[in-house]
Amino acid sequence: MRSRVIGAALFGVGVLALVFAGGLAFVVAPQAERLPYDLERTQSVAEAPNARFMQITNGKAEVNQGTLRSTITVTPDTGETAKLDGPLDGDAVVWLVGQEVIRTDTKALISAYSTSLALDRKTGAAQQWDKQWLDTGSDRQRVNYSGQIYKFPFGTEKKTYEIFDRDISTTQPARFIKTEQINGLETYQFTQEIRDGTQELPADRLKLLVGQLVPGATTGRISYSNTRTVWVEPATGQFIKVQEKQSKKLVGDNGQETVILDAVFTYTDDTIASSADKAGSNRQLLQMVKLWGPLALAVIGLALVIVGLLMTLRRPRVATVAGSAPGPRRGSGRHTDTGPAEADPDRQQKADR
Repeated sequence: MRSRVIGAALFGVGVLALVFAGGLAFVVAPQAERLPYDLERTQSVAEAPNARFMQITNGKAEVNQGTLRSTITVTPDTGETAKLDGPLDGDAVVWLVGQEVIRTDTKALISAYSTSLALDRKTGAAQQWDKQWLDTGSDRQRVNYSGQIYKFPFGTEKKTYEIFDRDISTTQPARFIKTEQINGLETYQFTQEIRDGTQELPADRLKLLVGQLVPGATTGRISYSNTRTVWVEPATGQFIKVQEKQSKKLVGDNGQETVILDAVFTYTDDTIASSADKAGSNRQLLQMVKLWGPLALAVIGLALVIVGLLMTLRRPRVATVAGSAPGPRRGSGRHTDTGPAEADPDRQQKADR
């Protein structure tokens, strides 16, 4: 009876473990592969040594040379996220992103922008949102974001993705190149090539640059090229390393041109180490939730169910009837008759007659 009670208890615990395994795999895991609402504020820093760049000081534009440092800061906008409705409600988050580029020797600000956008929590791709904006310092304007910008999807694949470029305000394909180990993590390398794109500038600013940097021209355009390479941790879609080989030329309508940017920006070692550490921790958490946790619970639960069934269905042992087993025969031992014989009442009655 006791073994049946224990078996039933083990069976129940096993079933519960199997239920938890299924819940972990099919309920918790999909939620873990989504951008959280309470994402911590993050920063990434890239530097471009020996860069050639345009600097505007007190209205005067000139081309200088030195080391540039770019800092991108991502802050979750919980207030705007809470206001999302329709198809974005529950499936998107709003981020505030800002970038500052300074020259490291003088700390002078070379360029800056800030923006607000909505991202899909699963794919990390920009979503259509009527309140997104971009501010480049001169004015705040509407922007139509699409594709990947600051993150790749959870479960990144070895295929081509579209990356949005802010300078040309559209996406260009980023093709998978190879896998590469960075700080102990396997990453996927993607490369995007932009050739002779046109960066739009406000008319008054373009006129100022043309007048100062391309003598004799009445108008012009900025020709923009960039080879952008990103190394992505595939499980989380996080950027581990980013490198951009940027080139900008101010081309006048008279055929003259001036290089206003020639720089190779690469994540600093500290940013790479920090990104790899965070991605590694998040990857382990995802593996625990998606694979090892459900697998361990399933194995334990199945074992408990089998043991519980065996104990519950086992037939009880038949008890031996007392006195049914034959005892030793009299006289079989050397000392059987050494004690006094038992009195027989019937025999004694017969003797008295």
